[in-house]
Amino acid sequence: MQISSMPATAEVITTTLPVQGMTCASCVARVEKVLQRTGGVESASVNLATEQATITFLPEKTNLESLAEVINNAGYSLLLPTPQAAEGVPSSLTDTISDHSADLAEQQAAAQEREYHKLRQDFVVSAVLGLPVMILGMASMTTIGMAFLHDIGLTMQSLNYALLLASTAVVLVSGRRFFRLAWKNLLHGAFDMNTLVAVGTGVAYSFSAAVVLRPEAFSFSNPEDYVYFDTATTIIMLILMGKVLEARAKRQTASAMKALMNLQPKTARVLRNGVMSDVPLQEVLRGELVIVRPGETIPVDGTVQSGLSLVDESMLTGEPFPNEKQSGSEVTGGTVNGKGTLTIVTKAVGAASVLQHIIRLVEEAQGSKAAIQRLADRIASVFVPTVLVLAVITFLAWLIVGGMTSGTGTHTLPTAMIHAIAVLIIACPCALGLATPAAIMVGTGVGARHGILIKNAEALERAERTNTVVFDKTGTLTQGKPRLTDIALRKEPTPDKPFTENTLLAYAAAVEQYSEHPLGKAIVRAAEERGLPLPEVENVQAESGFGIRAEIQDEIMLKSATILKSETILIGTSALLRAYEIPFDAAAEALLREAERLREAGKTVVFVAWKGSVQGIIGIADSIAEGAKEAVAALQKASLEVIMLTGDQARTANAIAAELGIKRVIAEVLPDAKAQTIAQLQAEGRIVAMVGDGINDAPALATAEVGIAMGHGTDVAIGAASITLLRNDLRAVAQAILLSKRTVRTIRQNLFWAFAYNVVGIPVAALGLLNLMLAAGAMAFSSVSVLTNSLRLRRMRL
Repeated sequence: MQISSMPATAEVITTTLPVQGMTCASCVARVEKVLQRTGGVESASVNLATEQATITFLPEKTNLESLAEVINNAGYSLLLPTPQAAEGVPSSLTDTISDHSADLAEQQAAAQEREYHKLRQDFVVSAVLGLPVMILGMASMTTIGMAFLHDIGLTMQSLNYALLLASTAVVLVSGRRFFRLAWKNLLHGAFDMNTLVAVGTGVAYSFSAAVVLRPEAFSFSNPEDYVYFDTATTIIMLILMGKVLEARAKRQTASAMKALMNLQPKTARVLRNGVMSDVPLQEVLRGELVIVRPGETIPVDGTVQSGLSLVDESMLTGEPFPNEKQSGSEVTGGTVNGKGTLTIVTKAVGAASVLQHIIRLVEEAQGSKAAIQRLADRIASVFVPTVLVLAVITFLAWLIVGGMTSGTGTHTLPTAMIHAIAVLIIACPCALGLATPAAIMVGTGVGARHGILIKNAEALERAERTNTVVFDKTGTLTQGKPRLTDIALRKEPTPDKPFTENTLLAYAAAVEQYSEHPLGKAIVRAAEERGLPLPEVENVQAESGFGIRAEIQDEIMLKSATILKSETILIGTSALLRAYEIPFDAAAEALLREAERLREAGKTVVFVAWKGSVQGIIGIADSIAEGAKEAVAALQKASLEVIMLTGDQARTANAIAAELGIKRVIAEVLPDAKAQTIAQLQAEGRIVAMVGDGINDAPALATAEVGIAMGHGTDVAIGAASITLLRNDLRAVAQAILLSKRTVRTIRQNLFWAFAYNVVGIPVAALGLLNLMLAAGAMAFSSVSVLTNSLRLRRMRL
């Protein structure tokens, strides 16, 4: 359960809390209506699949207790956090978010488990007593059955009394939930699925009981022909069976969220004053040392102070391989430690942790409503009253038609009643209420399991319609860390000191270690990786926009001794060398041609001159990100156009695009013009998804229909995005769009079934073409079919 608030200066609070007692889409519509009519409530959205209400309200005008009272008065119940958390909502609600969220989740889970077991008990009772009623009732309508009953000494009158007793037990024991909830709703002027079942089974049972107990009140020649105990008991039995299956399916749809909540342990092993002890997680403070032994779940977010281990982060990021953690490494609560022991300095715990942030995002997504659901909500709000009216019309129509054809309405009364009951029983608002949220719940859960966080249902719908994917280059398609790729030496080395690759690199690194430029850092990293000793340098001077200049002492061998002489070294562009009048002789011209080849390949070229001669060039490139080529191919295979958007030079961008298979490049775009470029693409009629990671990408992410932020990106970029990828693998972009398409397709399938079922079923029942048993079975399995179809998403491979 999520309880979140705005900063202390804000006036609005948003909270997501469990609502008990909802059974169908009509319940959802009623709870939303009473909340939205409450003073101080800005908005309210209720989800049948999660059984939760998301409420935005003004704390100075209302509070949680008042909201609970409003919902209770409507016939439902709102689960609240503990009294201590409810007091002083603006502050304490935020401070205790983690603890009370978990507490509410446990309360709701326990209530759902109790309800599931109670449903099973009621179903078992209805089956044990209802099946004999159904079998004996059907047997009494056949010649063979009547003969069997006669042989065992049962008369029709005694059989009917036995059926009355058994069906009374089914109606009062197993079916009482429908009558109790229907009566409760009636007192509040509301109607829902329970109303339909209660009226249908109540009429069938009451009419049959009256015929058995007071047959003289009816002018039937054979009263036993007008007994429908089997109808009442079978309807209750089948609907309860459907409810049991529905409850089981609901538990499966919530499995992803439960798995996330179960990742965080209840306690942490904290080192305080040299003493190690297990402390409840909510009592761990920022900066405290937490000890994690091999195989244990890491309880907090933090930085490793000491220790070396492999940590399995697959449950959060979807990455299959564990990552090495050592001193200085960041770790996330909920991940699993390997074989080493880690000492961790706590950075975040509870509501501030990455895991709780993920849980909140998933809850928000699962509780959100898709635009496609609005039509279903509007229909659900008037569905049950409309069905009741149709049932009355059906009853009167059959009564009138029967009277006109037979000359009397006496014997048409049972027929009219049965067809009206069929209309009540076949109608099912449950499927309408579950069609969208069930698919969203499973889809977002599958995404979370694979490290794909989808902000809301609207993001799913927009991603499904996407036809263009725009990638930022640096840090997204590339790793954002330049690395040395090539070293080329002059073909005719200077005779006094021939340069090798390692000599050239060591000299260049010795100078660049004093530079903050990314290209300089790439040279230094390459030298460190090769373990090269660096000579001493002096008089280092940056040549802004061109490179760097320094002096390195050179050994000069004389006949009697070795002396040291400072020589100038230049590292930078060809323009820097020309500025110092370094000649480009024949050997240097060959280096210029090699430099041009490297530039065509999208690499940056650094020249190195020593003692007045060009000694070589160094090629530096930003490496292609892992999975980038496969991601582009997968998107193009799905008929999506892929575009690269970058501020780099066109030649460099085009070279990288060619390597990745991207056909359209928009280069040399200033950071503040990226959003404008996205808007121009949208003006062309494109539905754009933008993928980025930096602060300068945030406006473009917000402008695009779908903003996709890489998990390693800045908080600003992630905040502006509608989809966040927790693992740094671009293949997840294609997976996110594929998941969105399949989830929305499942929603459409569910809604089609829910609408088609009712549109076809109700007229067929009204025309008298539907057997009551089939009607009950169809109603029972309509919701189950929607949930089962949604659960198929869990099997999809990303």
